[in-house]
Amino acid sequence: MERVNILVEALPYIKQFYNKKVMIKYGGHAMVDDEAMASTAGDTVLLKYVGMQPIVVHGGGPEITRSMKKLGKEPKFIKGLRVTDEETMSIVKMVLVGNINTDIVSQICLHDGKGAGLSGKDNKLIEACKKIHKIKDEETGEIEEIDLGLVGEIKKINPEILEMYTENDFIPVISPIGIAADGTTLNLNADTVAGAIAGEMDAEKLIILTDVPGVLRDPNDPSTLIQRIHIDEIPALIEEGIISGGMIPKIETCVEALNNGVKSAHILDGRIKHTLLLEIFTKEGIGTMIYK
Repeated sequence: MERVNILVEALPYIKQFYNKKVMIKYGGHAMVDDEAMASTAGDTVLLKYVGMQPIVVHGGGPEITRSMKKLGKEPKFIKGLRVTDEETMSIVKMVLVGNINTDIVSQICLHDGKGAGLSGKDNKLIEACKKIHKIKDEETGEIEEIDLGLVGEIKKINPEILEMYTENDFIPVISPIGIAADGTTLNLNADTVAGAIAGEMDAEKLIILTDVPGVLRDPNDPSTLIQRIHIDEIPALIEEGIISGGMIPKIETCVEALNNGVKSAHILDGRIKHTLLLEIFTKEGIGTMIYK
């Protein structure tokens, strides 16, 4: 009877999200643990079989660092930010496009989904330009410009190739690299890519998988999870320090996606098995939902 109740609880959500696009950003545990990646890929295929249109963007920072060290290339940082020179960019492409992307596509296909690997360079999916990073000196207050090499920011999303895939029942899997006007490859932030594509594709949801339960009032106490945050509450939560560190750019990505038409954004713990299904198909959900 419990299994029947689970199906009954899921039914209204299956109906609500039928034929709607869902952007899922694979990150954290779902990227580095083979079992977790396989489980997440299986859940993504399940979303497709119940009538949703999942689109995947993946990161790969830790794997890039490991591959650089294996190849004898020491990662270089300026004020904590990674520098991407041409040699590093070659490793980035090898890891993101050649390794991680194909692994995710393989897992989707193993679960009888139609996975299709893409990078932001395919059909100029992501047009980008070089990003100039500005850092504020805490002592002097002066703004310093830092050149991080082949690191980019998004100028434009061209969704035609994604529409072609989703209309033909494929699950696109996208590596976060972009193409500059002169054809140069640029490394992009995967969260930012997921948010930008979600807005351009009129996604119903943006889901970011990470290694924390969501936004916590006390970072050491999972029971302090904030399950729902209205977009207007975010500035105060940042000022209070509740949203801080690496969570700030993720929240900023969610806010931008919501402002571009995405209905809701979710930050979920990818370490929990079937976290996607628990968030989408149950009343309580499992992570933090940001809404407008």
